[in-house]
Amino acid sequence: MNETQAADDPPAIRTSIDVRRPLDETFRLFTESMDRWWPLASHSVGRRDAASCAMEGRVGGHIFERTRGGDVHVWGTVLVWEPPRRLVCTWHPGRSADQATEVEIGFTAVGDGVTRIDLEHRGWAALGAQATTIQSGYVEGWDFVLGQCFGGFAGPPAGPP
Repeated sequence: MNETQAADDPPAIRTSIDVRRPLDETFRLFTESMDRWWPLASHSVGRRDAASCAMEGRVGGHIFERTRGGDVHVWGTVLVWEPPRRLVCTWHPGRSADQATEVEIGFTAVGDGVTRIDLEHRGWAALGAQATTIQSGYVEGWDFVLGQCFGGFAGPPAGPP
């Protein structure tokens, strides 16, 4: 997943989860049903005022949240859209697009009805002096969002019975 990393760029965050869903269905749930599994109350710009979030499934599409008051906060832009295997997007919730990092999410069928999701968050140097501080919050954040939130929504984790 990782392209070239700048010497002053903190290392990419990587996390994975296996879910008991077929590949196509997992990709669709992740991208089309974001509003049903993303933890808006704790992981949004508007926090308690956040009403919904969505991903526009196409290159150039936005990932955004909408508040109860109707404000829209763009979190990122889709750079690569390869259903059902991969998507790459910029990522800058609560920051301007010139401070965007990059998130790549790969989807791989790994067994009968089981899909592995691999997430890599990189490009921290775009955040300048704040890179390490901001990155540290995402280490546990992505495990929570991917593992507990999406994993709980998509079904029981795959593993030995």
